Amino acid sequence: MILSLIYQAIIIIVLLTFSFGPAFFALINTGIKHGYKTGAFLAMGVVFSDLFLCVLVCLLVHFGMSNLLHSEKTQTFFGIIGGIVLIVFGAFFFKKIPVKTDETIDIENQLPSPKVMLLKGFLLNLFNPTVWLLWLANVTAISKPLNYNIYKMLLFFLFVLTAVLFVELFKVKLAGKIKHYLTDNIMRIVNYITGTSLIIFGLLLIYNHYFSK
Repeated sequence: MILSLIYQAIIIIVLLTFSFGPAFFALINTGIKHGYKTGAFLAMGVVFSDLFLCVLVCLLVHFGMSNLLHSEKTQTFFGIIGGIVLIVFGAFFFKKIPVKTDETIDIENQLPSPKVMLLKGFLLNLFNPTVWLLWLANVTAISKPLNYNIYKMLLFFLFVLTAVLFVELFKVKLAGKIKHYLTDNIMRIVNYITGTSLIIFGLLLIYNHYFSK
């Protein structure tokens, strides 16, 4: 059973940290653009969101309400809302980047507030329906090995999410390392790629959950 849980933990960590979703692109972009500290708050927001979803799904499964997440109406609602949120966030990445002159150094040093970054990371992850289904699969996969004991399940996921946070912070650290080697044009391209990716994710969510019905 221990080996099975270790295997499941590794799979969950890989899926949460290296799935190329909206949060992944936003995290790398923030680490490059604003450095480690700001990116770390975004990462913590994402992980706090995962923790919230983990606890919620564990409770739903524990009380036999997991079918609520499979409901077509629920998925449609979160798909449309999530799509709108991603499109709005994506649009902000098309904001013009000031050229690095002496006059703009002070402007660049005005980093986004930690609370804003926490909330941004939390919402980016929360309104991604794929993450909800991923957590449903995660909880379902480890329920039987842990005898459906909600306390053991929550403890298991607490350890997993702690590992996820360290991996996310490491990604931000790496992104921040190359910050000083990037020109304004490259940063502009990185922003456009991130913004375009978020908007595409948003449009696909809305299309898949509404127009494709």
